[in-house]
Amino acid sequence: MRPPAPKPVARQDRVSLWQYLKLFRKDILSAQPARLYRAWMAEFRTPFFRSYLVNDPVLVREVLHDALEDFPKSDRIAEGLRPLLGESVFLTNGATWARQRRIIDPAFERGRVRESFAAMQDAARNAVARLEARRAADLVEIEEVCAHAAADVIFRTLFSVPIDDALAAEVYRAFRAHQRSQPILNLGAFLPLPRWMPRMHRAETKETAAHLRALIAQMTARRQAEIAAGTAPQDLATKIMTTPDPETGARFSTDEMVDQVAIFFLAGHETSASALAWALYLLGAAPDVQARVRAEVAAVAPLEMTFSDLSKLPRTRDVYREALRLYPPVPMMVRQVEAARVWRGRKIRRGAQVVLSPWHLQRHTRLWTAPDVFDPDRWQREETQQSQRDAYMPFSAGRRVCPGAGFAMAEGTLMLAAFLQAFRFEADPNHVPVPEAHLTVRARHGIWLRVGAAGQEF
Repeated sequence: MRPPAPKPVARQDRVSLWQYLKLFRKDILSAQPARLYRAWMAEFRTPFFRSYLVNDPVLVREVLHDALEDFPKSDRIAEGLRPLLGESVFLTNGATWARQRRIIDPAFERGRVRESFAAMQDAARNAVARLEARRAADLVEIEEVCAHAAADVIFRTLFSVPIDDALAAEVYRAFRAHQRSQPILNLGAFLPLPRWMPRMHRAETKETAAHLRALIAQMTARRQAEIAAGTAPQDLATKIMTTPDPETGARFSTDEMVDQVAIFFLAGHETSASALAWALYLLGAAPDVQARVRAEVAAVAPLEMTFSDLSKLPRTRDVYREALRLYPPVPMMVRQVEAARVWRGRKIRRGAQVVLSPWHLQRHTRLWTAPDVFDPDRWQREETQQSQRDAYMPFSAGRRVCPGAGFAMAEGTLMLAAFLQAFRFEADPNHVPVPEAHLTVRARHGIWLRVGAAGQEF
């Protein structure tokens, strides 16, 4: 059996609240105790609220499926993300969220993903060429390569422009600057601040978010002018901006569209980059799996195939699914309790926070066989079917499942296949990545790999 895939060292079981807050602000993964990988539920108390991390599949199903209205998204987490995301579909609840989904969901139906596939392939060609120009170096930092590739996919499929477009390139640079300034949480996540009080965001966070939103507004305005002139390409942005709410007939306003583009860029770029980089690392550390996947890819020619040919890449898809299991890009989701209940003998009061943790659920020792081991073959075993139903939610689940989940799986499988057709990857034992969570799960000092031509020996 392979050694465990990298994960952060858990903190000691008992720490003071002040120690916990310091650890949490630095990295939410290493701030958690090891017992959460086997616990069904754990309680965390602060002077202001209580939170419950839930791994019990029955309770997870209640929160995400059976009683969605009783568990809206928590405003505490939204506090840190609102400077960039505003009132995007990722943060809203109730009628506002339902209206947004009615407009957005049609853009991500399977047929629309098929229509976006050629643009994904163009981005993959660009990514392969870019990596070819860099692979002469002894080691390549692969997270940056994957971030650039995923951003290119978003620009091409959303606005029909490559990342080399001047405005698109500026948006990408601005997003990278915002990443560096954005903590996973601000103090509003822990303190019960009244609505009128300033939210204590870092000045740099507010500045970078405002700059990024201004650039997105320029792209949106440019597209609105094209729609009015009848010259707009039929891409995702046009589809979303021209789709009326089937119940009211209203379309997104300019400000609303900026909010949605911001979350599309965050969810469609940052999360895809994270998953792809970890998948390449895992393959670099498992040459036997990499060889089998490369043989599968060689028979398909991913940069020339059709959307339907994705079904001919089951091993590649399983590698990507396994990377999403071990390194879910969004490691934790927080809901707020609106209706009290009793869970596992404990009274859960209104106002409490419920933490759903794909990071712990997808490595849970009671729900997965060898949970810390990279084993893409598990997805073809019957035993995994129950684990997948009970404990696999890299895109959330239920009615709030990410509308772009199918898009992301197609993109990830294609991009992984394109890289493996052109290159081979080898992990360096002197650069073992340490996962940590900021906006998504990334490596503390990057992911460094040796990159050679597909038939080259290192």
